[in-house]
Amino acid sequence: MLKLHDIDLNLLRLFDAVYRARSVSRAAEALGLTQPAASQGLTRLRLLLKDALFVRAPGGVAPTPRAERLARAVQAALSLMEAALNESERFDPAESQRSFRIHMSDIGEARFLPELMAAVQARAPGIRIETRPLPADAIAQALDEGRIDLAFGFLPSVKDTRQAVMLSDRYIVLLRAGHPFTRRKRSPQALLDELQQLEFVAVRTHTNPLRILQLLKLEARVRLTTEHFMVLPSIVRSTDLAVLMPRSIALGFAGQGGYALVEPAFALRDFDVALHWSARFEADPGLAWLRGLILQLFTEPASKASASSRQKSSAA
Repeated sequence: MLKLHDIDLNLLRLFDAVYRARSVSRAAEALGLTQPAASQGLTRLRLLLKDALFVRAPGGVAPTPRAERLARAVQAALSLMEAALNESERFDPAESQRSFRIHMSDIGEARFLPELMAAVQARAPGIRIETRPLPADAIAQALDEGRIDLAFGFLPSVKDTRQAVMLSDRYIVLLRAGHPFTRRKRSPQALLDELQQLEFVAVRTHTNPLRILQLLKLEARVRLTTEHFMVLPSIVRSTDLAVLMPRSIALGFAGQGGYALVEPAFALRDFDVALHWSARFEADPGLAWLRGLILQLFTEPASKASASSRQKSSAA
């Protein structure tokens, strides 16, 4: 049985050129070969395949039945190879049907997806976005293996990635409007001390607010632990429970009415949200386009001004 490694790829290119041109001399000219070289190559392929492939005909040659069957497969294979080789050189967002996979927490989805999807649909209506939340210790490997394309978030433990800081945020305390805790003003230190008066709801999968509660020795004040972030605002609005959450998210709820924000100066409240990607795929034009769009949409002016210094590899 003939194996693929038995055949020089150039012979298949020659076969395709002769099939299309119906002439050995015209095929040789198209490939930049001499006619004797093209004839010798065709003879080698005939011997390998044990078929004449082409016979003399008026004005040139005509394919044999075997050549007719082979031509469709050869043309498809050459087209696929050419497309694969040139894939990294072009990306048309308006025509692309590509899918992108992004690590994003439920908080990240609430913060970024509405604006991102509006921009993607306007510029690249055929593109699909899939969020794939992963444990922090699995993100860098998933990026390097191509299982996800990008990662959003406050991910200080994610190492060995390319990254760009998009915005700075801070954790605050969200309460219902009219909560007794909001009825009088306090000094920053008194506000911090009197957090002991509050009872909290927390999300099991969001470790940073849990860490802050631990540092403040407020674990015993947690009355409800849930799995999902998006249920918290409705719980806060209908109870006296408080929740630690990013200020940028809380402002969206506060703007709808029914909520109050308290901003104690507790430790670890400030954090940066970054976009992470793998150096392996940095030159991929599709990823470069999506990365550029995300940074354009969400990077704060201060971060944009220092983008060259903030884009880095943690391995450097």
